[in-house]
Amino acid sequence: MTLTGTVGWLASFQLTVDAWRLLKDPAYQPPCNISPVVSCGSVMSSPQGSLFGFPNMLLGLGAFAAVTALGIAVLAGARLHRRLWLTLDGGALVGVAFVHWLIGESLYELNKLCPYCAAIWIVTIALFWYVTLHCLERGIVPVPRGVLYILRDTHWMLLGAWYGVIAMLVLTRFWPYWSGLL
Repeated sequence: MTLTGTVGWLASFQLTVDAWRLLKDPAYQPPCNISPVVSCGSVMSSPQGSLFGFPNMLLGLGAFAAVTALGIAVLAGARLHRRLWLTLDGGALVGVAFVHWLIGESLYELNKLCPYCAAIWIVTIALFWYVTLHCLERGIVPVPRGVLYILRDTHWMLLGAWYGVIAMLVLTRFWPYWSGLL
């Protein structure tokens, strides 16, 4: 939780700084605008970048700060209440659903790949995966023992496959660009 929260917060913070600079100077080019495909400036200024009427990265600043704080508390020996684990897992589920919607929008509507957004995708998926696994292992969310054994023994393969599917979507969506670089 501490690692995913910190990385997610840093990526959200960088997006916030770049969005602020873009507001002050419309000619500003964020450092993440690397190519016609890898670019975050156009993603930030799109309607998808402010889905709820304010920039999405502000959600990340708050959510990832809370996740980091909870992660540090757990590392320090705190025992979180069952309801807090369920709330964290539910929030991570909402986050992962939102991230997958953003992945679809980024790849198939905006036709751009934002590197900071991709970092947020990665850590949000990992956060959801491992908080859910923790809740299953501790009996916070009941699951048949056989399912738990399978998930516990293959957790890294399943997460790797999840990331692999997203990587293949990115690779195939922008294949003409990637192959042109070779």
